Amino acid sequence: MQYIVNGPFHPDKENQKIPSSDSGATARFMPSVGCSRLREAKSGLSGANWISGKTCMITGSNSGIGKAASVAVARMGATVVMVCRDAAKGESARRDIIVTSGAKSEDVTLMLADLSSLDSVRQLAADFLKKDQKLHVLINNAGLVLGDRRVTKDGLETTFVVNYLSHFLLTNLLLGAIRSAAPSRIINVSSEAHTAGHIEFEDLQAQKNYGGMRAYSQSKLAQVLFTHELARRLAGTGVTVNSLHPGVVATNWGRHSVGAMSVGLRLISPFMTSPEKGAETSVYLASSPDVAEVTGKYFDKKKETSSSPESNDDAEALRLWKVSLALVGLPDSQSP
Repeated sequence: MQYIVNGPFHPDKENQKIPSSDSGATARFMPSVGCSRLREAKSGLSGANWISGKTCMITGSNSGIGKAASVAVARMGATVVMVCRDAAKGESARRDIIVTSGAKSEDVTLMLADLSSLDSVRQLAADFLKKDQKLHVLINNAGLVLGDRRVTKDGLETTFVVNYLSHFLLTNLLLGAIRSAAPSRIINVSSEAHTAGHIEFEDLQAQKNYGGMRAYSQSKLAQVLFTHELARRLAGTGVTVNSLHPGVVATNWGRHSVGAMSVGLRLISPFMTSPEKGAETSVYLASSPDVAEVTGKYFDKKKETSSSPESNDDAEALRLWKVSLALVGLPDSQSP
């Protein structure tokens, strides 16, 4: 089944209906074309902001950091392409983002994709590229942590796919649009947890030894390694690639945790920062002229900092790249 989620939203009209999401449905969206106008009167932001009038895609944008980042860049004058799994939740978030940011309805659009499905990611990229849009900013934000091991329909461990492999595939499929929009930016939302991670090449899908935080840390390390390798491959193209730690943020990322992990997350929840605070570094990397030529770096609290020694291993980054290409079925000739 295919859905087209589009059309104007009027904040003063209630009960506008959208199709409900069926499990396993393929979502098709025809995004709006054209640049958004600068909304300085509403936002109070300077026209020098880099992202104004540019197209920004954000995965996992119906809640948490992704939603907060969507509000921020929409307020700055960007055209926001939300990527969400659920149609109803996505449309509800879209309405909130429009009202909160003061953006025009046509400047905040919704695309549906299940990031645990590689076919769904391919469909997402294909639908976006059908409109031949340039993509100036891609924020690979969606993520989760699972207390128990789960397997996707592709036979892969879910945390690894949702947090890393789906974004690896999406980025590679959209690279043409990103490169044609240069100067452009790719931002990978990793975590300080990557420092505890190790890429288990002999057990990448955690069939022998699964732990929720072990899988999460590995996926976040993979994001940083991906950042470094992609930045190396795109050097001199006008496309920058950076990763970041958003902080320990009160979002839904741990909603699927169980047992001791679930208890631990509840205990630390009062000390977590807000999604708006957690989105600040993503928004900074997406919009600031100060990082226009910075690439291959890792950021925390809007400052460049060092990532783990393993994340800076060029040989490991290249090995992960090649393994990832094989897992998603892309030939090396199709990658940069």
